[in-house]
Amino acid sequence: MESKRRQPTQQPPPVQWLALRYCKRGRARFTSHQDFGRAFERALRRADVPMAYSSGFSPHPRISYANASATGAATEADYLEIGLAERREPAAVAAALTAALPDGLAVLEAVESTGRGLGERLTASHWWIDLAGADREASAGAVAAFLAADRVWVERLTKNGVRRFDAREPVLRLEAEEGGLALWLAHRVPLVRPDDVVQALAAVESAFVPEVPALYTRLAQGVWRDGRVIGPFEDAAADPSPAAS
Repeated sequence: MESKRRQPTQQPPPVQWLALRYCKRGRARFTSHQDFGRAFERALRRADVPMAYSSGFSPHPRISYANASATGAATEADYLEIGLAERREPAAVAAALTAALPDGLAVLEAVESTGRGLGERLTASHWWIDLAGADREASAGAVAAFLAADRVWVERLTKNGVRRFDAREPVLRLEAEEGGLALWLAHRVPLVRPDDVVQALAAVESAFVPEVPALYTRLAQGVWRDGRVIGPFEDAAADPSPAAS
């Protein structure tokens, strides 16, 4: 008789979900999402966080990432969720993980969550585009021309080849300031990035030629309301499910 195939051990469900806001600063901006994931899992082990695991033949820790920033972009507002096998104080978990992470990576905030749908509550981002040495008048002119346009087409090389898309439609707000640009973007498909907007500005205004490559920092991520991006931990009206720690 053919032996029955061994069934994988069923893991118990998490007893607690935590949502974390984390940052990438300085040289850590060049950390890829995959590299961050490896560093974060090492930090979980070093900090002795009691992780819950998935069921199946290859159990893995219950970690759910939500709209991580691209390699090369700094961030003050990327988010993930973790499922725990034992209850822990959110602030203590955040502190222990920050101590275990490499320089430039830190957990800034932790709250209890439901473990469902965090990504659906991250529908817009606020960015700072550092344009050191850029001419303020040229930047303002490019912003005005861009905002006046119905569409501004840009191209990006993807793994499936060159893709052409409109960089204007998802821009909620764009302002030229001393030293750079303040940008608010809606998360649409395809996802328009700050570097796409810089490319679009150069397309509509030939005088807009930054002397050095732009640096991008995500300052906030959440819902767009009342002319700004409100993070999921900031306002219960933006996300009624998490409970503040």
